[in-house]
Amino acid sequence: MSDTRDFSPTSPTTEPIRNVHYDVEAGSPTGPPLSIKPAPSVRSIRSHASGSKVDISPYIKRRQTRSNTVHNFESIDNSPSRPSWHPGQEPGLDPSKPNGGRSSTPTFHEDCQITVVDFSEDDMVMTDFDNKEFLDFLGKPQESWVSCRWINVNGLSWDIISALGQHKKLHRLAIEDMINTNNRTKADWYTDHTFIVLTLQKLVHLHPDGEEVDSDSEDDKTSYRSKKRKGRGFWKSLSNLFSTKSGGKFNEKQRRASMIAGVHDPTNGFVTGHTEGVSEAPVQKLRTLQRYHGGPNQERMTYMEAHSPLTRKKLAVSAEQVSIFLTADNTVISFFESSADDIEIPILNRLSTPDTLLRRSCDGSMITQAIIDAIIDLAIPVTTAYQDVIGELELDVLTSPDIKQSKELYVITSEITTMRNVVSPIVNLIGALRDHKSPAAASLADLRMDSKNNKAAGVKISPMAQTYLGDVEDHIILITESLDLMRRSCDNMIDLIFNTISSFQNESMKQLTIVTVIFLPLTFLTGYFGMNIERFPSINNDESYFWIIACPVAFVTTVFMMRDILRWWFTKLIQRRGISRSRKSRLNKQAIAQRSS
Repeated sequence: MSDTRDFSPTSPTTEPIRNVHYDVEAGSPTGPPLSIKPAPSVRSIRSHASGSKVDISPYIKRRQTRSNTVHNFESIDNSPSRPSWHPGQEPGLDPSKPNGGRSSTPTFHEDCQITVVDFSEDDMVMTDFDNKEFLDFLGKPQESWVSCRWINVNGLSWDIISALGQHKKLHRLAIEDMINTNNRTKADWYTDHTFIVLTLQKLVHLHPDGEEVDSDSEDDKTSYRSKKRKGRGFWKSLSNLFSTKSGGKFNEKQRRASMIAGVHDPTNGFVTGHTEGVSEAPVQKLRTLQRYHGGPNQERMTYMEAHSPLTRKKLAVSAEQVSIFLTADNTVISFFESSADDIEIPILNRLSTPDTLLRRSCDGSMITQAIIDAIIDLAIPVTTAYQDVIGELELDVLTSPDIKQSKELYVITSEITTMRNVVSPIVNLIGALRDHKSPAAASLADLRMDSKNNKAAGVKISPMAQTYLGDVEDHIILITESLDLMRRSCDNMIDLIFNTISSFQNESMKQLTIVTVIFLPLTFLTGYFGMNIERFPSINNDESYFWIIACPVAFVTTVFMMRDILRWWFTKLIQRRGISRSRKSRLNKQAIAQRSS
């Protein structure tokens, strides 16, 4: 059954025509096309592009023949990762429309840290803004001496995103991908700008939730006091576990104790920590690798975080999405969730020095390359931390293998695999940037001329940026190969644990078998001499008579039962002696030949 509807405004009639060819539910063909008039009680509303309502036209309502076959099932809430989303809506967010063209305003707003850097070969000006000041700044024209502009936004807020989207005419699909912070790594090419999205991963030092003090000693003291209180009130907590009145207090105490130990509250979606290895790094709210890719299952996420070997060292791997816009007027716009300072500070140091390559190039694509390079550099300490943890576990496995170690190795393998799946696609991203060819000349002189004349000739990736992107690609390949090596090492250690435990069990069974074989004839003889027989002359002998019979019988039985093992042992002994004699003979001949020469 197919419906033909004419929604064009020049249609001669508003009455829809239903062409019925086959009744699917009835399973039989029907007659010729019929013209059916709609029921007057069913209506639909049409509107112009401006949003004003116009005439009301009727439509045909599908007959209700399957009303009892629809069931409602519990679904997963996608609102945290995709705000203001529902199936079938128009793709993208239009910054020129109220609420982005959606039925409701995007529900995220925060006070962003915005840095605008204008520079040329002769001068560099950096300005910090808050949300309101930046919105006023966008209304001012760009000064003529500026060759390149970098707008770095730390935080995602809809007022800033919509303002920049209207100011630079950013594509609506790119804006939607930017606010959905679980996208794949990619580069989308539009008419006058390029949208790049990738994931930043870095090693962070954990703090208990709500703590803002950057002191390892304070963390250790707090952890010790928490453990002491927990041990002192164990029986009290156990009794409160079965009490309905104090169940909430017990759960709250357990939650705080686990948070002090390094596992944070999974319900808030963030952990507090600072970047490991960076002096005077601020405490930030971050998402761990498990919270970024773990999905809606909070129980799994909590378990994986609690049993991660990095957690015992008060370390974790944080992950966040980074969105970069490279426009045709040599402007770079970068959006970070919370880690903009880790990328911004080293790049600003390079831009503030007149003789650096980044400053002299005045190239937006070089700024993009510097951002990607800094993101990859932050992933290097993560691989080093995993190598350290795996090295310690390898020593434990080689010296004292235990089945509990396989659980830690599985957690590490899961994290390494997740990290590799994030880092590896950046190779394809860099390949897309290096292989991009603009129809116009892509020389640096033409790029500066187009920027000064405000010509939107398309986004250009300069040859210099393509060259230095190759160096970033080498770093990514090294990180990927290191992660692959660590993952194989973890798999081999898991196999070694099970093989070693199986070997111990086999050795125990072997020893029990030997004991059984030795005592089997003795048990037989003991039972034989212990029978209640009246005429038994052998029973009148002394103890030595029993051993004179038992020892030969036990020896013959043991040799017969272990004949295959003994044959293998003698064969191996002969072969080893033959190899040893051959090796000694060859070495002697070589020594004689050397002395004679």
